[in-house]
Amino acid sequence: DLGVAALPTGHASFLPPTPTTNKTASRPLWNVTVITQYPPTTTVQNTVPETKGTIKTTLETEGRPSIQLFPTSFVPSPVLLTTEFSPNISFTRNSSQVSVALPTKALNKTSVAWLPTGHGPESNMKRRGATDCFQPVATGALPQQIPSRGDHPVLRLGITTKKSQNNPVSTNKFYANLFLGTQGQGVWTHPYSVTWSKGGGNAGSWGMAVSHIDANQRADGPQNNVLPGAPIQYFINPVGIQSIVLSAVELGPSTVLTTDSLEAFSVNANLLPQASSSSSIKFPLVQGMAFVTGVYDNLMPAIQSSVFFRSVVQVGSPRAGVFKYRITLEDNKNWLLYATPTNGQDPRLQLVSNTQLQGLRSWSGTIQISKNPAGSNGESIYDASAGVYPLTAAITGSVSGNVGTYHINWKKAGLISDYAPPLLMYALPHHVQSFTTQSGFTPMQLQTTTKGLATAIVGDGWTLVEPNLPTDMGFAPWTPALRSRTGLSSAAAQTIRQVAASEINQDYNAQTNLDSMYFSGKALGKFATIIYTTHDLLREPDLATQGLNELKGAFARFATNQQIYPLVYDTVWNGVVSSGSYVTGDSGQDFGNTYYNDHHFHYGYFVYTAAVIAYLDPSWLSLNKDWVNALVRDASNPSREDNMFPFSRMFDWYHGHSFAKGLFESADSKDEESSSEDAFFAYAMKMWGQVIGDSSMEARGNLMLSILARSLNNYFLLQSDNTNQPANFIGNKVTGILFENKIDHTTYFGANPEYIQGIHMLPLSASTSLTRPSRFVAEEWSTYFNNSSPYPASNIIGGWKGILYGNLACIDPRTSWNFFAQQNFDGSWLDGGASRTWYLAFAAALGGA
Repeated sequence: DLGVAALPTGHASFLPPTPTTNKTASRPLWNVTVITQYPPTTTVQNTVPETKGTIKTTLETEGRPSIQLFPTSFVPSPVLLTTEFSPNISFTRNSSQVSVALPTKALNKTSVAWLPTGHGPESNMKRRGATDCFQPVATGALPQQIPSRGDHPVLRLGITTKKSQNNPVSTNKFYANLFLGTQGQGVWTHPYSVTWSKGGGNAGSWGMAVSHIDANQRADGPQNNVLPGAPIQYFINPVGIQSIVLSAVELGPSTVLTTDSLEAFSVNANLLPQASSSSSIKFPLVQGMAFVTGVYDNLMPAIQSSVFFRSVVQVGSPRAGVFKYRITLEDNKNWLLYATPTNGQDPRLQLVSNTQLQGLRSWSGTIQISKNPAGSNGESIYDASAGVYPLTAAITGSVSGNVGTYHINWKKAGLISDYAPPLLMYALPHHVQSFTTQSGFTPMQLQTTTKGLATAIVGDGWTLVEPNLPTDMGFAPWTPALRSRTGLSSAAAQTIRQVAASEINQDYNAQTNLDSMYFSGKALGKFATIIYTTHDLLREPDLATQGLNELKGAFARFATNQQIYPLVYDTVWNGVVSSGSYVTGDSGQDFGNTYYNDHHFHYGYFVYTAAVIAYLDPSWLSLNKDWVNALVRDASNPSREDNMFPFSRMFDWYHGHSFAKGLFESADSKDEESSSEDAFFAYAMKMWGQVIGDSSMEARGNLMLSILARSLNNYFLLQSDNTNQPANFIGNKVTGILFENKIDHTTYFGANPEYIQGIHMLPLSASTSLTRPSRFVAEEWSTYFNNSSPYPASNIIGGWKGILYGNLACIDPRTSWNFFAQQNFDGSWLDGGASRTWYLAFAAALGGA
């Protein structure tokens, strides 16, 4: 019988299946007569197999304006402010409107109750018992100043889950192409991808096409002969190769694609002959699944291939009720098919042409497809788990001391009523590094598109450990070797004090009251860092108080939702978004924030700023905590108990990093450009959790930072011994933009080397040295930016120059210090989110002065 198992725990060891005797035969199931089928010669055959696919070399820039990251090329002249934004607010209980009365004259400065130095984030954390990382931030309504609206420009296409607050839909997960645009772009579960065929290909199929790309099928871009080793600019995996298509005779032009159960690791995709049909094929798509499974309900199976079937061999079953076929395609690739009929009877799959293997009418059951790279050994591994499949996954995690542990457990279905075989799932390289045991490991591996080789592992759950969490990291400069550095020499402090006195008196409102959450957040974060440095590192509380009051006023504009494009709560996709695209009609307004692009990049700066303000003045929390928490909940909701937002919108717990692309259809699926801002959000969330006393949030931030340090250095930041990305690409040192299906060493806003490398550097923070290890920084600097390299940092102009020299402090703090301390320093070398104060303090604390 087909049923659903309870959520498993722990590992299941890999054991060969016990021979099961057929009730109608006296021999083991796998000793039945082998039957080989070849495409019949009496039917009209397609003659040209489709084995090359297509590649898309241009960037899909919808929602990605090609504007420079820095809104100005200079830092405004310092000015002493006489007013601050501090509105009087009144709410109408039964209305979403917020009434704000702006001050008409200068306000008295607020007093600040300073925390004594040595308390708060810079003090040593007490060792405590295990802390659950996935407790909800909050579960209640949002602050009333954030109104709701239900007219998002992107409709929920084919999503059958009811649109309610009990069913928030993830916008940035791997399966978004299923409900966006044409619904015809691919979905990458790794190592496979699946695509709704929509009548395309040699087979003219309307089913779900399964593809797997080997390394020798990738298309390489042009070489950069200026760099050592002449690395290629990009590599792309071809799309449109329909190796195996799970379909049905009844599927045709009236077929509809729907989705349901849209979770963090999984989704159900459903193909129906017509919208009103009671028959369907359900595809439980789960990240890392070893089989692509189609659950048929009263349809005639049509297993198709646009690559062409060379032969189909029916062989013995691995267990009762499972029927096995070996498939060889015209590209010499080998696949396995396992059919599990609901009634237990032979499905009698017949090869009717070189593109179609056909079953019985009105058939119900499961058909599973897997690519076999390992001959008989691979078959044995697949056989042991055939007949069961994952439905969804749950993640749990905790932190104890500086050790973080997280568990991914799968709920499974299939043949589970008697002997329930363990699942077979594929782990990415960063998973393999984090396992505490080799139990369940197999020698079988398949290439992924952008994450190296995936390893097949037997078991219903994984336990992964990060042993060195940065629990002692606070606001001060920090490195894995030196840890937190709060001391400055008197000479360095004197130099920094003069710079801080100037920078702390800039026009806060002019730099933060912008039409972009991203640029506004960067400026707020800049001032927060200056103020922290002034108070804790320079020990100048009076000067810091002056800046803190100005910063509170600038922040209040956003916390009261009075910025140029206020935030709204979108009830269609369940998230807090900018109203910018609603007003302008431009999907690229503020980098696509309204469409859920880059929320962790944008909101991380606000969360960090709030953490600094609350650290210096805890009384500020009472009026601002809920608004800041709303941003955290939107980008990184840790619990399904909070049904205002989907679980973990941005961070992908399977991939170990976030995806920035929101509600935009994409031929190469989700992507991320700025790995450093991904890490900065986790760091900001950690610090916010610390200052508000949310130990679960703090623990989650620490765990995410450690996972990011591992994943980024496996996939994004490429040291010379990296084995996950192609050898002819790693000379670029960073990925540029990492998609699920390709990597392109570029940015959405230009191809200058300082742009491409620098977007993985900014902003410089305490977490920088964790995710960007010194060896990597040294290799990158030598490749690109030292005086004998192709693009010397000394020749770079604009704010990118400051970013490069700030980054240099991680390996050469003295040179970095000398650059920022020079008397003729040009303010145009600072971007809108950076300050000379912090760059100097960072370099000095690490030994530069």
